Amino acid sequence: MFLDRLFRPRPAQTAGRALYTAVVAQARDPVLYSDCGAPDTVEGRFEIYSLHVVLLLERLRRQGALAAETSQALFDTYVRSLDDALREMGVGDLSVGKKMRKLGEAFYGRVKSYEAAFEVLPDAGPLQALLLRTVYDGVESADTGRLSAYILAQKAALAAAPLETLLAGQAPWTTTAGAGA
Repeated sequence: MFLDRLFRPRPAQTAGRALYTAVVAQARDPVLYSDCGAPDTVEGRFEIYSLHVVLLLERLRRQGALAAETSQALFDTYVRSLDDALREMGVGDLSVGKKMRKLGEAFYGRVKSYEAAFEVLPDAGPLQALLLRTVYDGVESADTGRLSAYILAQKAALAAAPLETLLAGQAPWTTTAGAGA
């Protein structure tokens, strides 16, 4: 009994891992790639996974110590998953560190860019420009409207959800079908 308590993960750890599982499920929604036009490539999937992590981190920000711990657990799980994915793709042990540093820098850059784009809402121009640069990797003909509407719907759903829901490891994503055009 004592050992169970000693080795049992903290509730925030469990919640962070569950939120990452929710990110993975949501980021794999085929509608994001078919209807919203996100590229179904390694880079495109990195952007979509990262986007969902950013949305959750942004929602948990400045919500107290338990939210901060949950947020850290979510981020740690995300980083471990990236490391595992690189190794599964055959990246050698000596190169994993360099690649992880690049991915970490890219992620932190995304966080800052999304924060800046969210600050000027309801003007969606900066968000759409960010999506064009990152998710769509500069494809000039990309239609960012559906994905930006999807992001705003997810952001609103997370904002409306009680903090306790997130701290219990549940991410109340909206359905992608209703993301708008």
